[in-house]
Amino acid sequence: MSLSIVRFRYNQSVQWGAYKQNAVYPLDIPCSTTAALVSLGYPTIASASSSAIANTSIAIAADEVELLSPITQDAKVLCQGANYRQHMIDSGMNPDEKSFNMFFTKSSASITDPQGNIIRPKHVELLDYEIEMTLVMAKQTDNSVTVTNGNLHEYVAGVCIANDISARDVQIPQMQFHKGKSYRTFCPLGPVLCLLNKDEMHYLNNLQLTLSVNGEVRQTDNTSNMVYKPAETISEYSQIVDFNPGDVILTGTPVNCALAIPSPLFVRIASLLPEKKKWALFLKSQKKRAQYLNDGDIVESIIRSPDGVIDLGRQHHKIVAESRS
Repeated sequence: MSLSIVRFRYNQSVQWGAYKQNAVYPLDIPCSTTAALVSLGYPTIASASSSAIANTSIAIAADEVELLSPITQDAKVLCQGANYRQHMIDSGMNPDEKSFNMFFTKSSASITDPQGNIIRPKHVELLDYEIEMTLVMAKQTDNSVTVTNGNLHEYVAGVCIANDISARDVQIPQMQFHKGKSYRTFCPLGPVLCLLNKDEMHYLNNLQLTLSVNGEVRQTDNTSNMVYKPAETISEYSQIVDFNPGDVILTGTPVNCALAIPSPLFVRIASLLPEKKKWALFLKSQKKRAQYLNDGDIVESIIRSPDGVIDLGRQHHKIVAESRS
């Protein structure tokens, strides 16, 4: 049985809890970080959850607590790019010819809570959204590993929602993925950390993602359409990264971000222009797109399985301009 775990603040105290039917049940477990939590192992957390849920007297209504990111800031934030078939196609790639992952990272300083504000830095005008299923790593590695569907449960503790917020006018003209995606509040995670047992790992290939802005659906897809599935992604990533419990891998976003990939003709013409003029033209064309996030916009993200067994909760954020003080 999957375990829905949340990290929350209540009466000035930060705790872990089991989440069920809009109620939070505080867990009697001795840990403050995600790494310490998942290192306890599934059976220990399952036992603690069962005991807590059985004690109805300790239940707290979900709207009485402040839900926090279930991923603490000691985690590495590892990312995949262009991993959904239609997103690849719209980006000018052939998913059937792709032979390697696109990897990058976000700063752990970008981790923020699943509800609240996303802060737009005052120099950023092209603020974009990217809903992503996020793998939460279960064990430490110190060399390359071969992960299969048969041993995936040894490496993945569970999943949560991420929104890979991106400053496109920094990321692309400056050619800095890390910088353009790592401003503070640019990585909302949670609210639910869903821990999976061995028999539930198949759900990773059948989760429905939906992101809306001001109530309008902007992105929707199913993880069955990922080009690189979790096992092969972890295997490839392990060639260059040592994983630790609680680290996360954002597994790519579906089509229909705000960013519009320039046409091949635009790219050919722009390549003939001086660098400064080329990027000025790019920014001018992107600023015409109404899809970019504006101050006051409300962004919501949900991920769940079609059968309702896995439900990672709902992210809810307001876009707010950075204070100019």
